[in-house]
Amino acid sequence: MPVSAPALTVTAPDARPPFRYIAIEGAIGAGKTALAAGLAQRWSMQTLLDEPAGNPFLERFYRDAARYGLATQLHFALQRAAQSRRIAGLLAAHTPLVTDFLAQKNDLFARLALPDDEWQLYRALSAQFAADAPPPELVVYLQASPEVLFARIQKRAALAELPITDAYLRSLSDSYNEFFYHYDRAPVLTVSAEHLDSLDSGADLALVAERIETMRGRRESFVKGTSR
Repeated sequence: MPVSAPALTVTAPDARPPFRYIAIEGAIGAGKTALAAGLAQRWSMQTLLDEPAGNPFLERFYRDAARYGLATQLHFALQRAAQSRRIAGLLAAHTPLVTDFLAQKNDLFARLALPDDEWQLYRALSAQFAADAPPPELVVYLQASPEVLFARIQKRAALAELPITDAYLRSLSDSYNEFFYHYDRAPVLTVSAEHLDSLDSGADLALVAERIETMRGRRESFVKGTSR
């Protein structure tokens, strides 16, 4: 899995990342990659970015989920195994790391996409090559309404994503909320991404970064203009 390195020029050259391994998560269109890139630039961290375009079944899945769901999810499971091994290697080398995915969330998409019999087959097959990555020191969960997510997806007009429906985004958002309600492998900062822009630069990036720097509890939340 290719790994991208942040530029040498950073926003705050003397800053040190407050966590050695940060994972950014959220549904499609939440702004994960932009935030990961912005934090990597700010704190001079290595980035490991998800590559959904590397899944040859994904575009077909969004057009015909019943037919291509199992192949799509198994391909992602293989990607996650390789990414998990890469994460373990980077952390063993004491490299500060930010990702725009959480490896452990792979089953969330599979459970949503697959009927019960294919779900059981997926679990049996994916267990054969799964690699368990070390948990992040912090997960930033970007939360946005299905309406906002759908508008962002339509605006960026990525070919593979155009067939995504509002109904699918609603189900996905519900699955994410349920997943993080139970998630306990790492501290979670839930960030409302409804009114955040330019998460790879600018004032909103600084707001989120400052909130990360002051994170002390296991579960906290941030809404622009408030703090909880």
